[in-house]
Amino acid sequence: MTEQNKKEQILTALEMKSLIKQKTYDQTLDIFNLLKDVLKEIAEEYNSKLHVKDPRIRFEYKERGQFEAQLKFASDILIFNMHSNIFEFNREHNVWKLNYIKENVIYSYCGIINVYNFLADSFKYNRPEDLGYLITRMFVNIKKHFFVEGKRQQEYLYNNFGRIELNRTIIKDIVLQTIIYAIDFDLLVPPYDNIKIASVAQLNEKMEYAKMKTGKRLGFKFNSDDIS
Repeated sequence: MTEQNKKEQILTALEMKSLIKQKTYDQTLDIFNLLKDVLKEIAEEYNSKLHVKDPRIRFEYKERGQFEAQLKFASDILIFNMHSNIFEFNREHNVWKLNYIKENVIYSYCGIINVYNFLADSFKYNRPEDLGYLITRMFVNIKKHFFVEGKRQQEYLYNNFGRIELNRTIIKDIVLQTIIYAIDFDLLVPPYDNIKIASVAQLNEKMEYAKMKTGKRLGFKFNSDDIS
């Protein structure tokens, strides 16, 4: 192969891949903006239906920049984060078994929207050592086809990838299932050995700001959680 042929091959591959990734990014950003609208809608709708008027349990939507938004309810916060890059799956991933991907490899490039669950007090009291958990992530491709990894998202698993286009109704359903899981995902007492020693410095800086991590499954592996 001549140098000119190599140059043409490199430029063609680079241009094609860049265009695919840019279009996939645009589609993912479009979905993320729709997700923000859905979060606002849920906050307004559910606040109007709450019988308890305690402001501490109300839904609060907050935009945290172009690629991040949050929904707070009672003691929980869900952080929705869109990654600015486009990803390819490793060769062991199950998507490569799908005819949808085998027929056109460009459909395997995906944007990712992650959903993390944090305790509201972690932000309220500025506890940087506290833990949050990834409970859902959405993969979106150039056709706005998608699949979801996460708790209580069984109907949106990879085996449906390529069959359905992500839309407002599906996004709302995913968010509502994520909220239900977060509410059921309780804070557990941390193991005694993790907190049995405290320094004078920690006490002087107040216990809640010390390096005593708080998280819903502190001391336990998240993937061993038995909530279906």
